[in-house]
Amino acid sequence: MANYRVLLADDEMALRFLLTETLSDEGYDITEAEDGKEALNEIQNQRYDLIILDYMMPELTGVEVCEWLRNHDNPNRQVPVILLTAKALEKDRERAKAAGVSTYIVKPFSPLQLVDTVQKLIEEGQ
Repeated sequence: MANYRVLLADDEMALRFLLTETLSDEGYDITEAEDGKEALNEIQNQRYDLIILDYMMPELTGVEVCEWLRNHDNPNRQVPVILLTAKALEKDRERAKAAGVSTYIVKPFSPLQLVDTVQKLIEEGQ
């Protein structure tokens, strides 16, 4: 099977490292971005099977990146997006949904929970 390409954008280096390790062990090909601007550059230049965005990042939030992604011509317009967030408020969920986020994972979460969600979304998108 071809390796699925996942973009992981989070400004927390330790978390990024942990998630990259976990997903790589499952056979995913991970590209990391450390802020919203870097994530946007990646999105414009490279096709991914799934995108993971942290809500609170420097430059652009995960929601802003997702809004851009859904509303502009780019190779990832239809790709599933997972939003990682410490904000579990209803209004934040509404905003994420309006931006086109596929699903929402509230921190703290287990890396294995993330792997399950990634797998499910990629399978649904095939």
